[in-house]
Amino acid sequence: MQDLVTTEWLAAELGAPDLLVFDTTKYLPNEPKDALAEYAAAHIPGAGFFDIDQVADPETDLPHMAPTPGRASRELGRLGISNRHRVVFYDQKGLFSAARGWWLMRLFGHERAAVLDGGLPKWLAEGRPTAAGPVPAAPEENFWADFITRRLAGIGDIKRIVHDRSALILDARPKGRFDGTAPEPRPGLPSGHMPGAASVPASSLLAPDMTMLPPAELRARFAAVGVDGSRALVASCGTGVTACIIALGLVRAGLPEPAVYDGSWTEWAARPETPKQSTP
Repeated sequence: MQDLVTTEWLAAELGAPDLLVFDTTKYLPNEPKDALAEYAAAHIPGAGFFDIDQVADPETDLPHMAPTPGRASRELGRLGISNRHRVVFYDQKGLFSAARGWWLMRLFGHERAAVLDGGLPKWLAEGRPTAAGPVPAAPEENFWADFITRRLAGIGDIKRIVHDRSALILDARPKGRFDGTAPEPRPGLPSGHMPGAASVPASSLLAPDMTMLPPAELRARFAAVGVDGSRALVASCGTGVTACIIALGLVRAGLPEPAVYDGSWTEWAARPETPKQSTP
């Protein structure tokens, strides 16, 4: 199964007994939209709703942090996901939060996961059918989580990397937030970046129709910020969502897969002991 699938592929596969589809939309705090209400109004037929705030660690005040393997097994099983299923994630923006669902599955050892290229906007633009209202809950399944530690980075890892430059941090936030010239969407959080990080806005990996760029173009974008295969990589963003777009882009480009710094800038900027930089 490819990590990125087309609308044509999904239309042909819908209804297959081993295929599950999920709307994985997450809106930022400054976006006045309700993802679940939008899902209820129009979604791909048969798609469930995958709440990244539910498949998450409830014991932290940081948003949608990765759950423990035990919680992942329980929550994914409740969604009807088993280890035998193929799982496709999409979102209402095109390609924003769907990659978070894909990354969570990979974090817990499930490689049969993909993102719908272009998401719901492309599906709608092509005149494909939608459904409204809730989808009946899928029968609960057993999901066995195999935690792949190399795909996750914590703040201790990032402190070390900032100190010794042993990996390259790729930041998916818009350039203004990285530079410190535009505000963060979360009140009271300063903008800026971690020393040594490189700016790779998630939008720079996408075409105007919100599909991901071809592999050769992705490789060129990553090469421009120093990705050459010689250093380990870490993807970061605001809260660990668009960092997963960088992870998806690197995999699509055939480059080394990064760890995702789950706490990302929201954790780093809030900690008084962590160094921050702004670009003049």
